[in-house]
Amino acid sequence: MSTIDYGAARKLLEDIIGSIEEGVLQGIIPDVDDESAEACDLIFESRTQAYREVVLGCTVARILDKDIDIRKPYVDLGPDAFTGRTLDERVINPFLQERRVPCSRGPYLSVFRRSIQFTAEIRTGLRDKKGYDAFLSLITRLRLTSDDGELKQFLRYLLFRFVALREAADIPLTRLQRISLPQYDVLISSLLDTPSGGLLPVVLVVAMFNTIKAYFELHWTIAWQGINVADRPSGAGGDITIKDGDETILAVEVTERLVDSSRLTATFNTKIAPSGIGDYLFLLGTAAPRTDALQQAQRYFAQGHEVNFVHIKEWIFMLLVTTGRRGRSIFNAELLALLDQPDVPQTIKARWNERIDSLLEN
Repeated sequence: MSTIDYGAARKLLEDIIGSIEEGVLQGIIPDVDDESAEACDLIFESRTQAYREVVLGCTVARILDKDIDIRKPYVDLGPDAFTGRTLDERVINPFLQERRVPCSRGPYLSVFRRSIQFTAEIRTGLRDKKGYDAFLSLITRLRLTSDDGELKQFLRYLLFRFVALREAADIPLTRLQRISLPQYDVLISSLLDTPSGGLLPVVLVVAMFNTIKAYFELHWTIAWQGINVADRPSGAGGDITIKDGDETILAVEVTERLVDSSRLTATFNTKIAPSGIGDYLFLLGTAAPRTDALQQAQRYFAQGHEVNFVHIKEWIFMLLVTTGRRGRSIFNAELLALLDQPDVPQTIKARWNERIDSLLEN
């Protein structure tokens, strides 16, 4: 019997899934040949979820041990068989469930007779024969492929299909209960470190501006736009524009990229000066502004335009401290309301749930 390193199997999936989820947010589809893509269409459309889950397990098994015959998922089938059920129970099913991917609640092999081999002979007893034919074609292609690069590329595509399946579902958000300030410190850091195509930093900032408005009963209008939406065509001064009546009192750019003098000059010429913005704020990720940007900001100050820089985490955390329990309660509600919008990708919602679950477990 061939053995599988279950820790290595889990690490293989974890090492790939992050980049796949980020790619889904950017509309990137991993390359795969047409025949494999068509077979995946059929197994992902099949009502027999086990087909796609078995293919995932067999792909992992094939990558980790070329001596395995992935057609033999039971140990009593010979020395080249493998423990398919144990691989599913320890790795595949927990991985899919933790990532909020729609999947079977029991072992994927439960839909097959015990000690079966994945061959054409068992097709007769199955309901979805067309799906099984597609499944079997993928198993055959995997078994005949020994190149790790090709196998891992197919694994990338397969994980993309699972993530796309999740995007078509509706993931309920884990509700944010009352948490301590040290827990907020951890949560904000983890959300800012989470790849989201720039969405999570903006959502955090908008939630805090909404909190300030509600807490102090201000008559602000807070307008914000999607990530990677051009500011100039829309007439916006930044990612977030705050007005009191017709007056723009603050324009905000939320950025994880380095701000140097050339970027600041471009921002001034295209946004600040044309819109006559007197107060412009860069809310930053982890990178500090370059010294030349700070010097350039001083020159704009002399011209009547204030340009300031502050790190997102520090700004949010100090406001959570300052506004007390009531402010933190408002922030929780505002943050969840923004994340619960229908246009927020399910991948982001799944990541939020993972972060909250991890926070509450510690």
